[in-house]
Order: sequence, then C-alpha cells, then structure tokens
Amino acid sequence: MPLNVWILVAAQALAMCTAPFIVFIGSIHGSLLAPSPELATLPVGLVVVGTVLAIKPATWLMERLGRKPVMLLGTSAGALAGILGALAAFTASFPLLCAAAVVGGTGLAVVHQYRFAAMESVSPQMAGTAAARVLLGGLVAAWLGPEIALAGGGSAAEYPFMGGWIALGAVQLLAMGVLGFGYRASGERVRETVAGGGRAMSVILRQPVIWAAISAAAIGYAIMSFIMTATPLSMTEVADHPLEDAKWVIQIHIMAMYLPSLVSGWLIRVVGIPRMMGLGLLAYLGCVAVAFSGISFQHYLSALILLGIGWNFLFVGGTTLLPKGYQDEERFRVQGLNDLMVFGSQATAALSAGAVLAAFNWTGLLLVAVPFLMLHGVLMAVWLINRPEPREITN
Repeated sequence: MPLNVWILVAAQALAMCTAPFIVFIGSIHGSLLAPSPELATLPVGLVVVGTVLAIKPATWLMERLGRKPVMLLGTSAGALAGILGALAAFTASFPLLCAAAVVGGTGLAVVHQYRFAAMESVSPQMAGTAAARVLLGGLVAAWLGPEIALAGGGSAAEYPFMGGWIALGAVQLLAMGVLGFGYRASGERVRETVAGGGRAMSVILRQPVIWAAISAAAIGYAIMSFIMTATPLSMTEVADHPLEDAKWVIQIHIMAMYLPSLVSGWLIRVVGIPRMMGLGLLAYLGCVAVAFSGISFQHYLSALILLGIGWNFLFVGGTTLLPKGYQDEERFRVQGLNDLMVFGSQATAALSAGAVLAAFNWTGLLLVAVPFLMLHGVLMAVWLINRPEPREITN
C-alpha cells in the first residue's frame, strides 16, 4: 500500500473518534444539561444530522479545492466541536452541547470521504483493499473515542465531561497534523470551472451498476444501524440481560464490523465484487435467522457478529463497485450522492429503531429488515443481468 493510504488509516483512527465519543457520552451529558429528560438523546441524533447536511458541501468543496484542504477543514470542525463541548460543560449549556454535536457531525462527513481518497491513491485492482484498510482505522476510533470521553473525570468532574471534550479537540488537531504533514495530493485533478463535469445525473442514475453499489452501502448501513441501535434495549428490556452483557455484544459487534477489513480487499480480488456482496447479503440473512430463533446471550452475540461481517462485505463491496458507474470528472457528484443516501438511510434507521421495537417487538423489528435486504438482492440481480462485461469484475 502507498504511504498515502496508511496516512489516511491513521487520520481515520483519530478523526473518526468523534462518532463513538458522542455516542458514548452524548446522552449522558445530555441528561445532565437538557431541560427535559425527553431531550437527553438529542445530541446523539444531531451528530448524524450534521453529517447528512455536510456531505454535499464537503464533496462540492473537494471538487473545486481538492481533497486535502477539505480534509484539514474537516479536522478543524472536529476540533471546534471539542471547544464547543467544553464550553457547554463549563457553562452547563444544552444548546452549546447540541451545537457541538452538529459541528462534530460535519467533520465526520469529511472523514467518510477518506476511503475514496485512498482508492484514488492506488491502481484499480487494489481499490477494494485500499478502502478496506482505511476502514480499519474505525476499529481504533471505536476504542479511543470512549476512552478519551472519560478524560478529566467524566461525569464525576466539577465540570462533567469538559476534560473529555478538550481531549477530543486535541485528537482532532493531531489528525490535522497527520494529514497536513503526511498526505500528498500529487496528481489530484481539481475542476477549474463550475459548469460542466461529465454526464447529467439523470443519465448516470440510469445505470444498474450505480444502484447496485449505492444499495449495498445504503441498505447495508441502514439495516446494521437499525438492528444495532435496538439491540441494547432489546437485551435489557425484553430479554432481561444485564447491561454488561449488552456492552460486550456491541463491542464485539464493532470488532466484527472492522476486523474483516484485513481480508475483504483480498477477498474482492479472489472472488469478485458480486460474490463478495452476495456473502454479505447471506451474513445479514443469517443474522436475522439467528436473532429470530432465540433471545439468549449467544443468540444476540452470534447475530451481531454476523451483522458486523455482513456490513463490512456490503459496504466495502459497494464502495469498490461505485467507480464502475462514473467517469473521473463525475466522481465527486456521485460520491456525494452515494454518501447522502448512505448516511441519510442510517439516520432514518437509527432514529426509527426504538419506535419500531416498541411497536412490533424484537422479532417484528427483524422482519422489517427483510424486505430491504430483498430489495438489494433484486438490484444486484438487475445489475448482473444487464452488465456489459462478459467476465466477472474482480477489482
């Protein structure tokens, strides 16, 4: 792998910390500052809102300025989120806490573009491996984010979580340094004019390959978030498992999401994108079947491991397939649309999981996921039937 890819892995490990940081302490900090208990979880939801709102502006700026300046801007947003969170803790201001969550989400919108930058740093045959390597940084972030959240005493400090927010800002500045001194944008092509830039989006979207790629990432992310978000509540409220068991299931699930990145790029080269995504779809169906069959700790654990593996295979497969549907000058528009649909779907799924679980219980929630998996299967079939290549895609 070129040095650029490893720089992006390191930057991802640091800059992505915002997500697990706020997921871990957002509702706890919110409960201390919110004017009513119903608003305690609002900061967690606002992170995703900030990400969705910033995706199009981030890709628009990358198209005109290049990736590196916008990456540095993204880490600046992460550092600003740390400052706002610390001020929220110092002044006991809930609006400032919500603002920190939104600004942190805008930084994450840029971080999600790292995988595309990595793919553009290697040959087409190594694109899947490069994207998978960058995702490995998320495994470090998943551990580091909650750890720095407790810096300075956590909720027991005189100003609860202020030290953690300051630490988050420092980690974002470290990510900025890694990108600023390590990432090289040599050979990057930036549009010189606002007009033009390839085919109309309506033409691009008539290609089945685009919908197969987008659905792999968007449906995969949405179903993963849908089931993962509901799991702790289902385990503790429905199945009467202790909170410690739910914590272990979620932690192992996160490991199952990112550890396959060690082999998923190689797997794409060996079996091809269609079989890779097919394996991911089977893992999702296996997750639903296992979770549907019982509510023991082993059932939840096995189901969430399969859910993590399925997410990795579909997300890496869809990300690697997406460039097959656009020309070079179209890449920022298509990548922006892809991520808008991916993280918009994730936000909808995460915000609706609790309501669906309350209305239809655990088994009903699992059944809701099945039609969406079937939809991705149909879109994959349409792509495979209509693709012009006489041989299987293996990059």
